[in-house]
Amino acid sequence: MNIMDKVAVVLDKYITHVGNTVLKKNPTEPLPAAVYDKLDKEPADAFIIGFGKASILPPDWATKKYYIAGYSENNPAVGVLDEPHVHALWVDDCSDRGGMLFISCDCVGILNKDINIFRAAVLASLKGVSCRAVNIFCTHNHAGIDTMGIWGALPLSGKNPKYMKLIQRQMIKAVHAAIEESRICDVFYGTIQVPDLQEDIRLPHVYSKTLTRFRCVPRDGSRETWFMNFAAHSESLQGSNSRISADFPQYMRNRIRNETGAETIYGVGAIGGMISMEVPNEQEIRKAGSDFAESTMTIGHKVGGYALQIKDEKKLTPYVNFCRKELFVPVENTVLSIAGRVHIIEADWYADARYPKKTCLKTEMTYIDFGGVPMLMIPCELFPELAFGGYLSAEESAEGKSPDVNPTPLTEIAGEKELLIFGLANDELGYVLPPNDFLLHPTQPYLEIPRDRLERRHYEETNSLGPQTAQCLADCLAEIMEAVRK
Repeated sequence: MNIMDKVAVVLDKYITHVGNTVLKKNPTEPLPAAVYDKLDKEPADAFIIGFGKASILPPDWATKKYYIAGYSENNPAVGVLDEPHVHALWVDDCSDRGGMLFISCDCVGILNKDINIFRAAVLASLKGVSCRAVNIFCTHNHAGIDTMGIWGALPLSGKNPKYMKLIQRQMIKAVHAAIEESRICDVFYGTIQVPDLQEDIRLPHVYSKTLTRFRCVPRDGSRETWFMNFAAHSESLQGSNSRISADFPQYMRNRIRNETGAETIYGVGAIGGMISMEVPNEQEIRKAGSDFAESTMTIGHKVGGYALQIKDEKKLTPYVNFCRKELFVPVENTVLSIAGRVHIIEADWYADARYPKKTCLKTEMTYIDFGGVPMLMIPCELFPELAFGGYLSAEESAEGKSPDVNPTPLTEIAGEKELLIFGLANDELGYVLPPNDFLLHPTQPYLEIPRDRLERRHYEETNSLGPQTAQCLADCLAEIMEAVRK
């Protein structure tokens, strides 16, 4: 047995021991049942909507060490290409139930423990303002500063507590700006197909090509706000980059603002598996020793151009209903479990009798009916086939497993073919994969990247919690939809 095999055995024994200890010392109570917050009277005539934003570029970035997140560890920032921001959208359906906040952050991901800290701070700052829900999601920006801890100089965490405080302050600033400038608005929902920008680097080639837009139009003729969603990793600057940036979403937002005056809040869809933006001349850029700044700007401008072309819109009825549900997910990834135990990753650990000998993370999912548009806030990088179907057959899968072992796709559970997915929402659990194509290294699971019988790499498994996560999410949505249908 080589050293890596011995390490894998020790890690597995450790996580089992910790799981047993947590289960004995800290058994959890059942989580609250899903409850649907639904409008019980006639909708109002209009929404009240506001937008705010604030920079999350630390003023001392040039003198303090901040790590770029999303690719290799220990990659300190050496420059700034553009400023990442936090964007806030305040939506009140005038139903006297209170408003709802959608907050987008130009970072790689935020764990649920930090989400709850931010959420509590935001709510505490809203004195005299009724807010019934705060949803915080990330653009999955691979050129932002580490907000999770795993891209520092390991074994030290790369997450700077002072930077997290800065994000919290700027988030509150953006939220207050959104509420203070809120206007009576009509909201129009439209989509467009984007056929030529994405690439899927892992089978099956299933992903959404739909760019969606909620266009919030103030009745006083003032500036519009666009709330947009698209399925792609924000990683166009690629792994050679060491400059702070918001990646291509920054240049998408810039084009929209320059040509219409509108501000934009942006979220990603089901991007696991992996859905990225294609760079047509990628190899030529690499051979020339150039960076990807120019191509990233071009990609962002193209996405903005598609958004500007959306013509087919429908006016939404002024209501926002939602159902939020917490759930436990077992942590089978020994490497991530150890990272949590030594505080590289900051998380609270739980036990659930359904998953003996394993510790669990508590996370959440939220279903939203935004004026007739069904939305789902999911806490991860979801493989699109888990949302839309199209699983690999037994003949195509890593080990010949049938797609019957996979959960029912989320759109089928919801009964909504056009279910709008917002990934990395209120947590970041990593990749969530279909169980029938989940492959681990036989002797060094979660440490080494294996190749399957068809010589395909299985990288995403090493950055996942384990093969049970997909079913946990499907079960949670089933409970949510039962509450919604009642």
